[in-house]
Amino acid sequence: MDSSLSRRERLHIVIFEANTPAGRMFDKAVLVAILLSLLVTIIDSIESIHRDYAMLFAWIEWGFTLMFAIEYMLRLYCSPRPLKYAFSFYGLVDLLAIVPGVLSIYYSDAQYLLIVRIIRMLRIFRVLKLGTYLRQANYLLAALRGSKQKIIVFLVTVSTLVTVFGTLMYVIEGPEHGFTSIPKGIYWAIVTLTTVGFGDIVPKTPLGQMLSSLVMITGYSIIAVPTGIFTAELANAMRGEQLKHDCPVCSKNLHEHGAAFCSRCGNQLFKKTEHTA
Repeated sequence: MDSSLSRRERLHIVIFEANTPAGRMFDKAVLVAILLSLLVTIIDSIESIHRDYAMLFAWIEWGFTLMFAIEYMLRLYCSPRPLKYAFSFYGLVDLLAIVPGVLSIYYSDAQYLLIVRIIRMLRIFRVLKLGTYLRQANYLLAALRGSKQKIIVFLVTVSTLVTVFGTLMYVIEGPEHGFTSIPKGIYWAIVTLTTVGFGDIVPKTPLGQMLSSLVMITGYSIIAVPTGIFTAELANAMRGEQLKHDCPVCSKNLHEHGAAFCSRCGNQLFKKTEHTA
């Protein structure tokens, strides 16, 4: 490492630049600490172990919390733009890794929220140079954005159906068969429509059983709808970038990659070049 660099610049190389030997070593050490912290949190949730070693695990967890707090402050210190880092995705995740440890002073069960530290394992993509996999996630995000309106319409439709079915079942079965309120009926409709079927509330009358059968059949009919919507949008996202060619006839400006003719009116997009002898 260049000795002419300031201490802050050297820290920045170690903490933020994973493509350097020191940076990779630092990130690997952080990942190991995260894994050990998660292991402690998981083991401490076992009642028999917690009863005998609660204090030991508490001290170990406080050690990890202090370590991550120091790391967070060092990141703020050596970052060229501390506020930008603090409000970035990784900055917020790093902060969330500390907060539950502090909250556990006032609320003991808050320590189990430390499991959010697993999100910090996303740094493994940077350490192992798996950034290509993250870039591929853009296809999924594009598909989600493209299908957002259709999914919202679908959810509104399903919400309407479960409200209607739940109300009908409340009217048909009544409190004597477990349907003590409309919300209880809606809960039953959601469980039945999604084909989960807990079985804690079941219709007893023939009319209620007929309605239950209708809800189950409807559930099988609509369960593939959101999958189909998302798959179609994902296929569109993976089809490749669309090139903008303005059609001189109908003014359509989005065409498939390499298209020579307009997909709306069939007009030729590019004029032929005339060669003179």
